[in-house]
Amino acid sequence: MIIVRSPLRISLGGGGTDLPSYYTKHAGFVVSAAIARYVYITISEGFWPKISLKYSKMEEVERVEEIHHPIIREAMKLAGVTGPYLEIVSHSDIPAGTGLGSSGSFTTALLSALHTLKRQFVSPQELAEQACHIELDILKEPIGKQDQYIAAFGGITSFEFCPDGKVKVQPLTLPSEALANLEDNLLLFFTGTARSASEILRDQDKKSKENAADMLANLHFTKQLGLESRDALVKGDLRKFAELMAVHWEHKKKRSPGMSNGPIDELYGLARKNGALGGKIVGAGGGGFLLLYTEEKTRVREAMRGAGLREVRLNFDFQGTTVVVHS
Repeated sequence: MIIVRSPLRISLGGGGTDLPSYYTKHAGFVVSAAIARYVYITISEGFWPKISLKYSKMEEVERVEEIHHPIIREAMKLAGVTGPYLEIVSHSDIPAGTGLGSSGSFTTALLSALHTLKRQFVSPQELAEQACHIELDILKEPIGKQDQYIAAFGGITSFEFCPDGKVKVQPLTLPSEALANLEDNLLLFFTGTARSASEILRDQDKKSKENAADMLANLHFTKQLGLESRDALVKGDLRKFAELMAVHWEHKKKRSPGMSNGPIDELYGLARKNGALGGKIVGAGGGGFLLLYTEEKTRVREAMRGAGLREVRLNFDFQGTTVVVHS
């Protein structure tokens, strides 16, 4: 039996500049943090000459080509795993479609498990590149690269997405007290809604390809905010980081009409009124999780709880995609 876990993530700055439609022309920059909430993949030997899959649905097929789940099908092809006495099960701490990068975490965990089955060592860089190749190149999803990379590497990490497709990875070193305070003061609340990141990002992708001036200006500014966020974090200036989060959210909302809505704006306003120094919807927007930075944790928690939101306690993950069982 093989069990692999891959962390989910929160984006801390520059999100949106990791899409190929932007970085192939202008280079992108994102700061992301892996959190101790995971997607798990279990691979075990089956009793029947079938490939059995259990995710949100169940499949039982005889050949890889018959698999309906596109990521599983393409990952098995890439890794050279054919079955047939094979059972693959996926489980996640957090539902998909909630802005925490679950698709990238799923793909990296699955690839790592398949390579482990084949007794092949794959570095975090190669793992991330393979996951991006499947989702972006083969399946043509209009998404970015940060999810696969932060899932593979873990930690609080900056990524520079170069026009030639290369990705420069730089783990950030925060002062120890600042790191503890960042983990303590970031609060994560579920808004109660899920959405498809691909649908929301498709509009951004289209406008970037068309060189729409307003979209490019927005993304240029977002990249600059990402660079400033990195600098604030490394210096341990968390109030500056929180201010940048607030500015980022206001500009992110202008990127697409699907980024926010009335209820989300009201929740964010309520959080700000009760002591949140900054915040934003994590991921593509439109629902999912509201991330807040505050030094008034009790007040913010009470306000959000009163509005019916459920908190997910946040801790960072510094391991990235990890094989936790191999027997």
